[in-house]
Amino acid sequence: MGRVELLGECGWLLWDFRICCNTHIKQQVIQPVKQCTKYHGLQGCPELGQILSIGANRSKAVAILVPSFAFWTDVPTYSNVMDYYATNPGPIDDSILKDQDKHVSAAVWEGQERGALRCHEHTSKLDRWLLTETQNELVKRAGFGYLRLIPAISLDNPLISALVERWRKETNTFHMTVGEMTITLEDVAYLLGLRIDGEPVIGVTYTTCDSVCIKYLGKAPDSGYTSGGMVKLSWLKEAFSVCPENASIEDVERHTRAYLLYLVGSTIFSTTTGNKVPVMYLPLFENFDEAGKYAWGAAALSFLYRALGNASLRSQSTISGCLTLLQCWSYYHLNVGRPKLHHDPIHECFPFVLRWKGKQSGPTSNRDVVVYRKALDSLKATDVDWCPYANISHTIIPESILNQLILGRSKTMLICFDKAERHLPDRCLRQFGLHQMVPEEVQHWERKTRGVDGGVDLSGKMEAEINEWENRRFHIVEAEEDLDEGQYVNWYSRITRRLVGRPIPISSEFQRMNAALRDIAHVADTLSTHGMDDLQIQSVTRIRYIAHEYLRDHAGTSTVSLDNSESEAVKKIRGKERVRRRGTSKRRRKDDPEELYASAMHIQVYNVPNEVNHEQHLCLQRNPGHALSPNQRIGGVMENNGTNEADQHEVEEVDEDHLSHGSEENPCESLANVGAVEQPSLGTSEDVTHQNDFSVTA
Repeated sequence: MGRVELLGECGWLLWDFRICCNTHIKQQVIQPVKQCTKYHGLQGCPELGQILSIGANRSKAVAILVPSFAFWTDVPTYSNVMDYYATNPGPIDDSILKDQDKHVSAAVWEGQERGALRCHEHTSKLDRWLLTETQNELVKRAGFGYLRLIPAISLDNPLISALVERWRKETNTFHMTVGEMTITLEDVAYLLGLRIDGEPVIGVTYTTCDSVCIKYLGKAPDSGYTSGGMVKLSWLKEAFSVCPENASIEDVERHTRAYLLYLVGSTIFSTTTGNKVPVMYLPLFENFDEAGKYAWGAAALSFLYRALGNASLRSQSTISGCLTLLQCWSYYHLNVGRPKLHHDPIHECFPFVLRWKGKQSGPTSNRDVVVYRKALDSLKATDVDWCPYANISHTIIPESILNQLILGRSKTMLICFDKAERHLPDRCLRQFGLHQMVPEEVQHWERKTRGVDGGVDLSGKMEAEINEWENRRFHIVEAEEDLDEGQYVNWYSRITRRLVGRPIPISSEFQRMNAALRDIAHVADTLSTHGMDDLQIQSVTRIRYIAHEYLRDHAGTSTVSLDNSESEAVKKIRGKERVRRRGTSKRRRKDDPEELYASAMHIQVYNVPNEVNHEQHLCLQRNPGHALSPNQRIGGVMENNGTNEADQHEVEEVDEDHLSHGSEENPCESLANVGAVEQPSLGTSEDVTHQNDFSVTA
């Protein structure tokens, strides 16, 4: 038994034979896209409406019109095997994730793998800086005493890449199967030991390096070490990594500023350039005590949010920001790719990133993005630790950090120069031990790269964002006690992207699509028109014609043969409506299912003719003895060893006048003598279903 899930009021759905391309193959996916209420009909035919309810994900392209109905039926359908929501990765309601088409998950669903991201973090040479006691004291006063202690941690690029696939910049959260999660200000304070309260990190931008380097470092780099307002990290290390023992206090401060610029440029503010850091941070280190008043942790999180958002786009292949923070956050919260510790976690050190110091053994070897993706797609509640710091003794946490933790629940704006990102803890209240309710709508904000001439203070251009940050303590989110999260679960299931990877291989889905189309053709062939009005008969006729036309062109064989008495009217319709095959594809191998389904097509929407003889049955219906049974439908592509040079199609534009007004002649009169051409069968949708494994394993 199955039930059709309508996308709106009862009416029609637009279906799309969507062309999905990647670097190697072209593939076809049938997808419901949106409701069209212009036409109505076939209210008395639940069987046909049900058989057309094969579910897939959504698209914006327009193709052919088919009816949809909300009736129970015994007709075998895809929903008998797999619920619509199990095959639709989401979102069902796109009011939240409005940029789904640009997201990497859309590309992955279409078979376009980008592999592991290139991760840019430059911590490997931090230990080559030899700081004096005076320098260490200055670093602490500037607010980086704990960040300095964090060693280089080996990055798990595939794990980071899989996490990025679930990051949504519309909400600045990871959309997991169990709900939204994110890296909060609380996580930054616990893991990195940086201030999350204080002045916003913002100031003057620079387009050249010479003047600012001379002022704060006492020397300027050669032109080969600079690029616009950025300086190479290698120059800073070569020139300032060792401070002379008899150096003046001014020289000590200059060497320390160079170290701080190197530190932030290789950790919390690492860029995709690979080895450069903007010099705009240098003026903030002029006075070390004043530097310690900035909210460096909030700036680091803003920078990482922006980097995650950029990397989540399907066109990107790199990621920057504090990836140590991202990876260790995952280790604490998710039982995915987490290494085994070589020490007892009871003896914790602060900051908590130090738990993962050194090499660990674990299941990270021989893992790739696909493995982690499957693990996240099948993530269970038992795999999530919502409050991983609850059992850690707070006696090891500095009081200055403890006093700021309340801001972890502040709904505010995070600022790092031109990067302003929303901090939305109301979307992940379970990370604070609270019940999750449906969050408020995300207030819109523009992500603009505010490029300006050198010497311009950005604080004057970001007054609204700064005001929101200054009011951070007035927007601490709370939650109701004894709240039933059922409403949230129902809401979240509709707005999220539930799956990233396909639970069923694309080649198998093509087989299922063809089997379902054969089911459509069979129902249309055998459906009685008794009691139907003219519009209903026309609609069934057109559906049958389109299904057989697609199956014939897609498989390179015919499902029906018209006898020589075909009228000129029908020839005209076929000439206008059919997709003519033109191409020079090479011969495909029988054992290559991806290539076997590589033909691409597009079918235009059209109206049906107005004249139909309602006294007869379907104009294309065969005699009962010739009706195609479920096992006698068009031969599957897999069994068609022969190939045709016209296997790859191009769309010929359909005559717009014909689409608008239909044919003046009745095509049904000339299609009475239609015979079935029996073909080897791939099986019905039920047959194909049993050939595939739908489970997702980690």
